[in-house]
Amino acid sequence: MPPRQDAAPASQTLSRGIRLLEELSAARTPLSIDDLAARVGLHRSVAYRLLRTLEDHGLVSRDATGAVRLGTGLAALAAGVAADLQSEALPELTAAANDLGMTCFLVVLDHDECVTLASVEPRHAVTAVAQRPGARHPVTRGAPGRAVLAQLPPRLWPDAVDARLAAEVAETVERGWATSHDEVVPSLRAVAVPLAVQGRPPAALAAVYVATEVDDPVIAARLASAAESIRLGL
Repeated sequence: MPPRQDAAPASQTLSRGIRLLEELSAARTPLSIDDLAARVGLHRSVAYRLLRTLEDHGLVSRDATGAVRLGTGLAALAAGVAADLQSEALPELTAAANDLGMTCFLVVLDHDECVTLASVEPRHAVTAVAQRPGARHPVTRGAPGRAVLAQLPPRLWPDAVDARLAAEVAETVERGWATSHDEVVPSLRAVAVPLAVQGRPPAALAAVYVATEVDDPVIAARLASAAESIRLGL
């Protein structure tokens, strides 16, 4: 996962540690210290010291060969992020995923990015798309991004919103749902609906899939039902 293109970090050490965690999350398999150091452009000794600190806090762990993976401490941290929203969303995501036979997930707006807060894969599907909690992509890409932008006045949109995207957001507002394909991940399609909860950043529920016989409006209707249940439960 490339580092975010923001201003220079206030704490370079903290920024480096976060970049190590991002690389481990993107890799989804254990990585050697040498590989991690190379990916973030650090000397091995610097990466080692950072990883030892992260390990002390349970955020990473190492196996018998020294390979590094994300630690269980991250799960405890993640569970505290919008805990009530996650609690309300997970049963609805589970039901929708099993009804549709496709992965369903919740995204929230973080600055100019959509961040996956919770994701559920269908129970009996032969194949399912993995959507990792913590995954992020620009709000200007994908169906979830359009569903989020549909909840914001244009003056709050990122500068990258062009005329084509503005028209697609307007269409999302009119019909209540958005679609995309080959935008965030090649070959994948998505349908998303807005999830507006008072006092919270804009959010969206989405379903992602490779191919399906279910029409987009049917997917959108199921997601909209889940979104309404979540709103009523909060």
